[in-house]
Amino acid sequence: MSGIRVRAALLSDDPALARLDRATWSTLHAVAPPPEEHRDFFGDRCGPDAHLVAEVDGRTAGYIRLVPPTPLPSHAHVRQIQGLAVDTWARGRGVGLELVLAALEAARGQGARRVTLRVLGHNTPARRLYEAAGFTVEGVLPGEFRLDGAYVDDVFMGRAL
Repeated sequence: MSGIRVRAALLSDDPALARLDRATWSTLHAVAPPPEEHRDFFGDRCGPDAHLVAEVDGRTAGYIRLVPPTPLPSHAHVRQIQGLAVDTWARGRGVGLELVLAALEAARGQGARRVTLRVLGHNTPARRLYEAAGFTVEGVLPGEFRLDGAYVDDVFMGRAL
């Protein structure tokens, strides 16, 4: 879709991304409680350098978080997607796929050979998105989380670069 621009996050994106995080929170994808109203988006663990931001016609439409899964040197060839959100108004326009593809390119640029992620088993839209970007299921932790009174699988997906 024309009009989608993916760029590196800036510290000044914090308020918009914090709002987006609160607005898109759901047990469809989140295992932690909803973000607090006045919480900063960026923190000590993940700053702007770990995020890409999608804009549609200059408006913040989504983000993706890409980080090393551990600090171990033996794991330095892997990057992990640890967050993806697309604002409601921007869904169905290809924003999510553009973010994932941009994250794959960023991982390549960082010297990674693999990208992994975890997704909840009941999150069919996200699983389809990741499959469209070449990810496959590499493992399942059955009933790993209890959300809204139901046990939900934790699905591990990955792909080579």
